[in-house]
Amino acid sequence: MRTEVCERFGIEFPLFAFSHCRDVVAAVTNAGGLGVLGAVAYTPGRLEEELRWIDDHVGGRPYGVDVLVPSKIDMVGVGPRMGDGENTAAERAGRGEGGLDAMLAAVPEEHWTFLSGLFEKYGVPLPDFEKAKKTRDAENMGTQVTKEGATALIDVSLAHPIGLIASALGTPPPVMVEKAKAAGVPVAALVGTAEHARRQVAAGVDLIVAQGGEAGGHTGEISTMVLVPEVVDTVAPIPVLAAGGIATGRQMAASMALGAAGVWCGSVWLTTEEAETPPHVKAKMIAAGSRDTIRSRSRTGKPARQLKSAWTDEWEGPASPGPLGMPLQMIVAEGAMRQINKVAESGNEGARELANYFVGQCVGLMNTVKPARQVVYDMIEEFADAVERLNSITEAD
Repeated sequence: MRTEVCERFGIEFPLFAFSHCRDVVAAVTNAGGLGVLGAVAYTPGRLEEELRWIDDHVGGRPYGVDVLVPSKIDMVGVGPRMGDGENTAAERAGRGEGGLDAMLAAVPEEHWTFLSGLFEKYGVPLPDFEKAKKTRDAENMGTQVTKEGATALIDVSLAHPIGLIASALGTPPPVMVEKAKAAGVPVAALVGTAEHARRQVAAGVDLIVAQGGEAGGHTGEISTMVLVPEVVDTVAPIPVLAAGGIATGRQMAASMALGAAGVWCGSVWLTTEEAETPPHVKAKMIAAGSRDTIRSRSRTGKPARQLKSAWTDEWEGPASPGPLGMPLQMIVAEGAMRQINKVAESGNEGARELANYFVGQCVGLMNTVKPARQVVYDMIEEFADAVERLNSITEAD
């Protein structure tokens, strides 16, 4: 396929695959697309290991890294603001000041109490909360989604031969753009509105990902079909990738008909053989329909589309103290979800009711488990069929 992004990134197909799994990233890159590793919550050391592994498995083919750099810390749920709104303990913790101890101290006790009650209600054995709070994973989840933590990940990423670095949430900070430009690495950013796209272009972004509300993870509310042409018209000639609920070649063809230069897919890889998705959650996804997802703050503190489950029901319910902001809710939720997934694998029904993961509305199209490489080939074959069908409509008798 000859498109602007294919030529710019040296890829065969304008298909970008976001995944937290290095195996998926490598598989898609080797199949002719561009895999993008989601680096949220990695330590610099862990990210170095992951990127070194990818380097060794892609034979010099291009891949990217996606870093979550919040433009602001949302401390919803931690009590009233004090003073000038910049120096409360909760806000300092949200900026990463004071490390994990400060973040843990900023979590209200009622949230730990609610979590304990949730485990008891669903018959899930309680972990040692005090021990779990101090794990390396908990520290990573909290401190790496601050600006300071993300900057270290940017440095590690740019030390590797990556072809793209992306800002997953909000406008990339100047340091990210400056370092990427100096390294000759294009910068991408995800947007949910045309106004967001304007800000990204002003910040120096080279590639816009217009992500509709159907997407898994952090999303806005505008649908992909409406958002893509609006963003394309707003930022031209900057290339735009369509994202949000895209899992088939037909949708890829539709996206490019709307003016997109390619597509950015995340959810479709979650049911591949290589995916990091826990087996019981993968089974839930295979069985789910497009109405079985919800935008909820219960996992990260910001609205993120995920599978509906007892977890989302309870955090949205009347007994809930309400989700905290990012990154505090991530510390509470992800530690709990690790225990839930561990117990769910042993057959605990209550844990399986609670278990979920981020996924878009295209989950209703994800009905089989197959290799990531095969997903790429199936999408491209279906894309070609769709284009041929459209061409036949316009052919003269």
